[in-house]
Amino acid sequence: EVQLQASGGGLVQAGGSLRLSCAVSGLTFGNSAIAWFRQAPGKEREGIACIVSDNDDTVYSDSVKGRFTIASDNAKNTVDLQMNCLKPEDTAVYYCHAEGLKYDSGSPQDPKSYRYLEFWGQGTLVTVSS
Repeated sequence: EVQLQASGGGLVQAGGSLRLSCAVSGLTFGNSAIAWFRQAPGKEREGIACIVSDNDDTVYSDSVKGRFTIASDNAKNTVDLQMNCLKPEDTAVYYCHAEGLKYDSGSPQDPKSYRYLEFWGQGTLVTVSS
């Protein structure tokens, strides 16, 4: 069973930094990716950063590009989100998310042999004061 445990949230002043960590366990299948989402009060949940497990390719939303960095720490089995130059509009609950294709049955060359799975961790609150 895949489990995700997010930590590192807190209160920080505008311009400051925080580092979130997502402890990942049980993610034993390839074709997977870990992402950070956030949800501000009254707004929809948005994806802000993603890292592909097989090759460490990363993708960022425009709202955080250049300020946030997502990285895997294979020794600790975590995916961390370094957040710099924080703004009050970064205030939100931050969630880590895992998704991937797990082999089910049949020919490994047949895409139908795989199941799409996704998992959410609990949120961690980040509050940026002005």
